[in-house]
Formats: sequence, C-alpha cells, structure tokens
Amino acid sequence: MTNAKPKNIYNLTKILSSNFEEGFKEVAIILAAGHGKRIKSQKSKMLHKIWGIPTVQRVYNACIAGISNIHSIIVVGIKAEDVIKAIGKRDKNIFAFQEKQNGTGHAVQVALNEIRNKSFDGIVYILPGDMGLINRESLKEFRKDFIKSNSDMIVLTGIYNGDPVENSYGRIIRVKDKDREGKSAGKDFGKVIRIIENKDIHALPENKPLEITFNNKIYCYLKNELINNNEFNSGVYAFKYTRLKNLVNKLKGNNVQKEIYITDLIELFNKKGYSVQAVSPKQQHVVMGFNNKSVLKEMENVARKNVYDQLKDIIEIEDPDDFFIHEDVVIDILKMDKKGFPVDIKIDRGVFIGSGVKLNYNLSIGKNTFIAGNVRFGKNAMISENVYLSTFENQHLNIDDNVEILQGNIIKGNIRIGKFSRIESSVNMTGSDEFPLRIGKNVLIKGTSYIFGSVIGNDVKIEHSVLVNKKVKSGSQVKYFLPKIVGEKDVSDI
Repeated sequence: MTNAKPKNIYNLTKILSSNFEEGFKEVAIILAAGHGKRIKSQKSKMLHKIWGIPTVQRVYNACIAGISNIHSIIVVGIKAEDVIKAIGKRDKNIFAFQEKQNGTGHAVQVALNEIRNKSFDGIVYILPGDMGLINRESLKEFRKDFIKSNSDMIVLTGIYNGDPVENSYGRIIRVKDKDREGKSAGKDFGKVIRIIENKDIHALPENKPLEITFNNKIYCYLKNELINNNEFNSGVYAFKYTRLKNLVNKLKGNNVQKEIYITDLIELFNKKGYSVQAVSPKQQHVVMGFNNKSVLKEMENVARKNVYDQLKDIIEIEDPDDFFIHEDVVIDILKMDKKGFPVDIKIDRGVFIGSGVKLNYNLSIGKNTFIAGNVRFGKNAMISENVYLSTFENQHLNIDDNVEILQGNIIKGNIRIGKFSRIESSVNMTGSDEFPLRIGKNVLIKGTSYIFGSVIGNDVKIEHSVLVNKKVKSGSQVKYFLPKIVGEKDVSDI
C-alpha cells in the first residue's frame, strides 16, 4: 500500500476528478478518509470487499443507481492514492483530499470546498464509505423521505439489537415526553435534538444526568439510559445545501476526541430553528458499517444471503453458505428467468463465479470450480469439480454448446472450444493474444496434455500430448506427441 506525498495526491485528485455538469441539483459526499485502525490491515478500510466489491465503491454504486443524475465527491485521506486508483475516473465525480484527519465534520468542510458552482441550491447527501450494504432502494426511499418531510436535515438511523455495551455507534437523542420540571414536551416530543458519540457517553459521570436544552426546556438523560438507547446514527444524512453551508464551518471540536463531528450540526440546526428529522430504513442491514474483521464477515454473510434469496428458486445452489456469484452475473440470471424458460443451472459447493462471466441454460458447475473473466458458456455445458477457467481483461474464453470439461483442468486465456467437445481430466490449455487457441467440434482431449496457441480441427482425438503453436487437421488422432527437448545437455542423471 502506498504512502504518497500530499503534493502527489493533490495532483492525482485533479487528474482523476471530472467536472460537474451545469445545473446539477444533488450531490453525494462519500467519506473515505478514515484510519480504520481496528480493522488491523495495511489495506485501506474502504478497500476491504463485501461480495467482491470494495465498500467505498459499493456506496458510490448505490448513490449512482438510487438517485438519478447525482454528482459525487469522494473524500480521501489515509491511503488516499490506493482509494483514488481503485475508484478511478468517473463521470460527475470529484476526489477531495483531507490531508489532516480532523473528524467527519472537517471532511465535509473539505468536500464542500469542491462545489464551485455558486448558484447551487440543491440537496447534499453524506454517507460513510464503509457502509457496503447500502443499496439503491434504501437511498431512493431516503431521498423520498427527505423531500416529503420538507426538513432542513434528516438522519438515517438504525436500531441496535445486540448488547448495548457493544454498541459503538452514536446515539440518537430525542425529546422526552416530559422536561426536567415534569412539564409536557407537547409537539416537541420525539424530535431529534442531538447525537452523542459512544465515547462521549462513556466519558459522562455515572450519577449526574446530562441536561440538554431544547425550545427553552431542559431534558435530562442518565449515562446508563444513553448507553441502553438502541437507536443509533448510521452516519447517513441529507441536507438542504444552503443550511449546511451556512453552519458547517461553525463546528468545533468540543469532545473527547477533539475532532469536528457532523453530528454536532443537529444542535446548531436546532438553535437556528431549522428542522431536523430522522428516519429508519425498511431493511436494517443496509446501515451496517464495520470497524473490525468480524463485523466485515457478518456483512459478507448478509450479502451472500441476499444473493441466495434472489436465486434460490431459479437455480440450484448446493450450499447457501459456500458459493460466490458476482452481482453482475446475478442480474444476468434474473434476466434469463424473466424470459420464462427454465434456467436449469446447478452450482455446487465452493464455486466462484466472477465478474464478466456469462452463464447459459442447462449448465452444471462442479464443486470448488473457479471461473473469472470473459468466460462465455453455450447451452448444456458440464463443468466438473476443481476446474479453473479464466481470462485477462481483453481476452475471451468461449465454451460452445454441449461441451464437457472434467475435473482438475486449467483453461486460461484466449480460447474457443467447439460444440460437443470433451476435455478430460489433467489437461492444461492456454491461449494468448498473439496465439489464441481454437478447438473445433467434437474434439476429445485426454490424458496429461498441454495445449497452447494451437488450431485443432473437428473430430480430433488428442491424448498424452504437448502441442505448442501447432495445427491439427480434422479427423486426426494425436497420441504421445512431445516437442523437441530444450536444455537437454544441462540435465544429467544423479
């Protein structure tokens, strides 16, 4: 992982940032600058993957999919170069560098400096870059709630169901039904008046209540009461831009961490008489974030279950807890199902199917098989166990109809395997950009064979052979073919 000099990072942000379109109305600020110390990894916290995709990219994808024509600002800091390069250049996206880590509020200040359009008067969304389960539907609903509420600020909250002592999230503090004097809160009851970070709660005295003034009334909260409050701050917000811009620079680091928190904006908004509301998503898992490997694992399990639930009545998955099918492939399977023809795909235990793979009808894939890259299957194909199929980015591996590939085979690169061919076990085949491998129809390859960059005709049988850049005519039988020895003089008996 890199530790580039600040000057180099600023240059990189300029190179890989895009311009905002004129007249844009909505901006998502994605916070991806944090340390992630508790994840105990040299890799940026934001680049840890959930279901094959870095969490920060998942948040970005959800924003783009859930809110039409949204623009984005990704705030980077620790290991900024790695995060920037992982995202790459995107339309309507700007990278903002938080050189000094001074809290989430400071990160927002840095991001807002990138909005150069002085006439902008739209909505600003703020999301943590580690919230890798947030999805299109949740953001679409959150946007709808914000617009419908006509509030100046809205917070997306979650409900914590575990041990309150282990709840490390900031708590949502709402107006109680009665104030310190026992008087009714009236219409203020339930309003959001503050978010208190977990560390600040634990720093409070045991028996002295925290007193918060709201609309000239004082409300009291005991330390234990705050710890047991299970409504927490997800770190997702929406603001009217003008309200946010006016108050964000007034944030101060008056807390245990001496950092500038976004959460302190609630108090500033309330003092100004601006409206603050909070909503909770229909699916609680979408607000999960992680600080350690165990929670990251939980999020991975949730993502796997979501995929399984989408596919369980369409294809056969042998083990719901031991498979991987990239989301792009899932989308393709769902489209196949909508055509009304039985898909008949069988996935055995431990199968990995990566991005770029195109499955087909009546396909069987054996256990512990790995498939990644531009691999295209015909109909009625059978792939046995422990097979490895892959390509580089610009290559294509095409497997035609009714092909059988038996156990343990390694097949990589620029290759085409014709219809009704059978590749038996212990075969290794590769094709390069310069020398693609082309195998005709009804070809049998068996024994311990290696085939590279060759052209194999139709109805050919190959057994126990090594073929490198060879052309085999149709109808041939090739057995025990070996190339000339290279370096024989350097090898001797012991």
